[in-house]
Amino acid sequence: MTAPAQNMRIDGDRLWDSLMDMAKIGPGIAGGNNRQTLTDEDAEGRALFQSWCEAAGCSMGLDQMGNMFAMRPGIDPDALPVYIGSHLDTQPTGGKYDGVLGVLAGLEVVRTLNDLNIQTKHPIVVTNFTNEEGTRYAPAMLSSGVFAGIHTQDWAYDRVDADGKRFGDELQRIGWKGEEVTGARQMHAFLELHIEQGPILEAEDKLVGVVTHGQGLSWTQVTIEGKDSHTGSTPMPMRRDAGLGMARVLEKVNEIALSHAPDAVGAAGHIDVYPNSRNVIPGKVVFTVDFRSPELAVIEDMEMRLRAEGTEIADAMGLTISFEKVGGFDPVAFDVTLVGRVRDAAERLGYSHRNLISGAGHDACWINQVAPTAMIMCPCVDGLSHNEAEEISKDWASAGADVLLHAALETAEVVA
Repeated sequence: MTAPAQNMRIDGDRLWDSLMDMAKIGPGIAGGNNRQTLTDEDAEGRALFQSWCEAAGCSMGLDQMGNMFAMRPGIDPDALPVYIGSHLDTQPTGGKYDGVLGVLAGLEVVRTLNDLNIQTKHPIVVTNFTNEEGTRYAPAMLSSGVFAGIHTQDWAYDRVDADGKRFGDELQRIGWKGEEVTGARQMHAFLELHIEQGPILEAEDKLVGVVTHGQGLSWTQVTIEGKDSHTGSTPMPMRRDAGLGMARVLEKVNEIALSHAPDAVGAAGHIDVYPNSRNVIPGKVVFTVDFRSPELAVIEDMEMRLRAEGTEIADAMGLTISFEKVGGFDPVAFDVTLVGRVRDAAERLGYSHRNLISGAGHDACWINQVAPTAMIMCPCVDGLSHNEAEEISKDWASAGADVLLHAALETAEVVA
C-alpha cells in the first residue's frame, strides 16, 4: 500500500500536555512519579486515560488482568486490530515517561487520525498493560505475560507484595478487574514506543531508535544464611557472615558479566539484609541477580556459573546458599517487516536513527510471541530511567510519536 504522506505529524504540544497531566497523578518526591501497580494512584491514572480515550471516540475493553484496550474502529469489521501501547504503572521512584509515553503516544495517534478524518481498514487499539514494572508484584510484564500464555492467570493472581497483599485481591479492590478472558484477543500487529532507558541515542545525537532485538533477562533470587551475632564480641575466625558472603558472590556476578562483554550485563538491584542492625553481623541476606544478554546461550552460562561459583563461596565460608529463578524471558527478535516500517518511517520523516537492542524488558517482548511486534525508542537524558530525574524533550517525544503514527498507519492500511 502507499505509505502515509510525509508531512503528516502528531500534535507534539497535545502529547506533551497529556504526559504532564498524567504526571500529576501519583507524584513522587523529586519531580517524578510513584504510581505503582494496583494502587489508588494507578486506579486514578487509569480513569483519566479512559476518559481521554472515550472523548476520542474509542470504546474501552478490560480483561481479567486489568489490561485496558481502547479501540478506534476500522472500516473492515473482519480485520484484526493493530495494537499500540505500553504501561501506565511506575517504579516507586519512577519518571514521567517510562511506559507512559507509549500509551499516550498511542492515544495521540488516534487523536491525530480524528483531526485529519483518516479511516483505516484495521481497527487501532491503544493498550495499557497492567504491572509491567514488576516492582510491587514480581515478575515484570506480568499481565502481558498472562496475555501471551507465559503465565497462568491463577498464578498471577496469587503473587503477593511486600505486605502480603494478593495481586488478584488488589485488582478487585481498585475496581479494574474486567470480565474479558485474558489473551482472547487476536492482534494483526503490536507497536510500542518507549524511552531508550540507555545513553546511546543521546550520545550519538539520534532521534529514533529502531529496535531490532530485545535482550533476554534472567532474575535469580539468592538466599544466603549464616548466623547473626554481635559485631563487637564475635571473633573474626568464628563468624558466619552472610553479608560478606553476598559481597563475594556479587563480585563474581560482576566478573561473570564482564567475561561476556560488551553486550552482557549483570548486577543485584534488590537486596534485603537481616536483621539489618548496625551492631549485628547479618545472619541472612536475600538478593536478586539480574543477568541480561541478547544471546540465550550467554544467559544460560551466566546462570550456571552463578550457581556453581556461588555455592563454592558459601561452602568455603560455612554458609548455606539457595537459588530460585523468579523471572526472565529469552532474547527477542522483532518482526522484520514491522521493523522495516519503523525504519522507513524515520527516513521519510527525515529523522536521524539507528538500530538498537533493547536492554530492558517490555510488554512487547511477551506480545512478540503471539503477534508481529516492533518497538520504537526515543532518547532520554543521560540514559537515566527508573529514577525521578528521568527526562526527555518534547521534540524527542514528538519524533518518536510521528514514527509510531506512520508505522501504525502503514500497518492498519489507510482507506482513501
